[in-house]
This record gives sequence, structure tokens and C-alpha cells, in this order.
Amino acid sequence: MRIAVTGASGFIGRALTARLAAAGHTIEPLKTRESFVMPPCDAVVNLAGEPIAQRWTPEAKQRIRYSRVEGTRRLVESMGRLTPPPAVLVCASAVGFYGSRGDEILRETSPPGEDFLAGVCVAWERAAAQAETFGIRVVCLRTGVVLGRDGGALQRMLPVFRFGAGGPLGSGRQWMSWIHLDDLTALYEFALNEPRLRGAVNAVAPHPVTNAEFARALGDALHRPAWIPVPAFALKLMFGEMAGVLLDSQRVVPEAAQAAGFDFRYPELGPALSAILG
Repeated sequence: MRIAVTGASGFIGRALTARLAAAGHTIEPLKTRESFVMPPCDAVVNLAGEPIAQRWTPEAKQRIRYSRVEGTRRLVESMGRLTPPPAVLVCASAVGFYGSRGDEILRETSPPGEDFLAGVCVAWERAAAQAETFGIRVVCLRTGVVLGRDGGALQRMLPVFRFGAGGPLGSGRQWMSWIHLDDLTALYEFALNEPRLRGAVNAVAPHPVTNAEFARALGDALHRPAWIPVPAFALKLMFGEMAGVLLDSQRVVPEAAQAAGFDFRYPELGPALSAILG
């Protein structure tokens, strides 16, 4: 397939384009502009978006929303101008769709939350779904914390944990839905190729953990203690409203992916961390 990809130079984009190219696909990186010049292609992957991990000033929140919602809307318009249009759009989304839900098990059919990030995800997925009016199959991958080498959340955690100063965030009781980078890129490839898969798909490993369990597992993988907690108030002082991303509880399961026949290589956290950290 000839696959157009936005966000191809990012942490996930680099790994995904390498995987797709190795499988024999032709990759067309797309740069985010006011309007997309869309080359003829069989499929589109949309990974573009302003980073979430920053203090959410009013200006930053506007960039986060605009880059995802308006960027996706312009991308879909460009897809619709192609004859024939691409067969499938696989668009990034996030488990932030659900808001903070305590111990509730969250499936693709669970309703959205009501906070800022949930609102962004709802509008983002709605913009992607407009591609269906052109006969394009749409899949929105609601992604959890992506674990991999050379980027993402783990890269920011490792220096602290290697120093022996790691530990749970806030109470540590909040659920953390995660996925190994290799499984995420495999799921993108699966979504491109599996015609039965459409709509929202939770891109998370089958076994979420609490934040305290994650801290212990990372400490064990590094042979370091991981018992120094970071109080919630300190996170809120450092990050403001964005601290909610670290403290919110989302116990998400990948029901749609597994029902469609996707097999996770790393369903459990311990082996996933061991594979990453060697």
C-alpha cells in the first residue's frame, strides 16, 4: 500500500513508518500545514498534534485542540478531494476520552468524560469520522501511555528511577493504561489491513495497572527502589491543570482489538519493561 502519514517524525511515527516500510509499504510523510497537499494513496495515518505534556496555558490549550481537531478536519477534506479516495483513515486519539473514572472498567462503548482533554478527544474523533462521508473506513485508536525506547513517558521517567528517587504519583491508586510501542505499531498496521475494524479502538495492553504497581515494576526492572511518592499538590504546582493527565484514573481494556483478532505481544507490564530495558 501507499500510506500517507502525518506526524511521521514523532516518537510513534518513526517506529510506525519503519515497521510499515519493512513490510513493503510505501510511506508518504505529510507535513502539517493550513491545507494538506494529499498525494494519491491507499491509506492515511494521522498522528499529528501539539504535545500534551506541557503546562496548559490558555494558548497551549488552544494549540492542543486546534492541531488535533482542525488539523484532522483539513486532512479529511484533502482526502475527500482524491479520486478515488483512500480506503482507510487510522487516526490517533487518547484514553483521555474517558476522563478520570476511578476503578470503572472502560470499554469502547463507555461514555466520554467532561474535562478538557475528553472534550478534545470527542471533537478529534468526530472530525476523523467525517471521512466516512467519502466512503472511507475510519479507525480511531484511543492510546494509553506508550512505553518504548528513545521517547515518550518512559524516557522522562528513567533518570529519576535510575537515581533511586522514583515512586508513585499522588495516591498511586489511579489506574494507568499502557501499551508497548511494538504492540501499538502492530495495532496500527492491523487497523490498516483489517476491514472489520472501524470506529473507536482502545490501544492499550489487556492488563492495566495502578500507578503504584507501575512504579514498583519499573523499579524492579531497574533494580532500584521505587518508594518515594510525588504528592499530588506538587504535581499541580509544577504542571497546573495538565497534572490531571498524571493523576486521573483510567482502567481501559482493548475489547474491540481483541474481538477483531489482534494478539498482544506484551500483555503484561513486567515482560514489556524487561524487553525495553534489556
